[in-house]
Amino acid sequence: MRSKLFVPASRPELFAKAFASAADALSFDLEDSVAADRKGEARDALRALLRSNDITGHAKVLIVRVNALDTLHFNSDIDAVVQTGLDFINLPKPERVEDVRAAASAIDRAERANGVTRPVKLLLNIESPRALHHAVELAQAHPRVAGLQLGLGDLFEPLGIARRETAAIEQAMFGLRVAAGEAGVFAYDSAFANIKDEAGFRAEARLARSMGFLGKSCIHPSQIALANEVFRPSDEEIAHAVRVVEGSREAQSNGVGAYVVDGKMIDPPFVQRALVLVRHADRLGLLTSEQRAALASTDTAL
Repeated sequence: MRSKLFVPASRPELFAKAFASAADALSFDLEDSVAADRKGEARDALRALLRSNDITGHAKVLIVRVNALDTLHFNSDIDAVVQTGLDFINLPKPERVEDVRAAASAIDRAERANGVTRPVKLLLNIESPRALHHAVELAQAHPRVAGLQLGLGDLFEPLGIARRETAAIEQAMFGLRVAAGEAGVFAYDSAFANIKDEAGFRAEARLARSMGFLGKSCIHPSQIALANEVFRPSDEEIAHAVRVVEGSREAQSNGVGAYVVDGKMIDPPFVQRALVLVRHADRLGLLTSEQRAALASTDTAL
């Protein structure tokens, strides 16, 4: 999920274009991008899409950002969009463990009512000081939680923090990434509002990737290629990771706890990271036949 494209649910004319895009995931939005008097119309359009044959056979991760739990729209959103084929509900503005559990309970109810057999997961927006402070507890509140997503605009603006302040961005990213790591869920990066600033988008995406984020949100199709480029493992990174995994088998057979690959000392944390990278590369179709064969000889499950 290197790239996640926001799609206003009130604009069904964009649905087919979104599916035809290179985005790994589509996040259909019922919240901020939909005017209050069009919420019902947008909800109906999205329900029709999720129940249609138009999404059959696609390879994209499907996400819906619903309205916040304390709004009049939340329950209607959940009842409409929790359908077979949906992967995530993106929950805005959770601040308490009880918020997450209430959302999970609503999803439970909708799954039963709509005959959904594959559990829909939760992606929590961390976009307030309280949410960031309690991010670990929020992520651990329910087994449905699979990821935390940083919302820098909502987090920074009320505090008077400049959205482009690098030091603040770094601290927010680090705090969320560590919380996600403690909870055992993924971390996902924020949107970048200046569509024309490709260099700024790329720089922020690179920072997120360096901190172990899974990918970056895109508010315009032009940002998709940038996110896919930044979050694509390079050929050199893939080759090194394969050598690390290969070396781990020999080290284990020799009873060695640490070994050297490409001049770098390798021990279990580096092996774990290499395994994550090669599996990601495999999902993207980036492994060569020789690399797959080398990994198969190590009994590595791809």
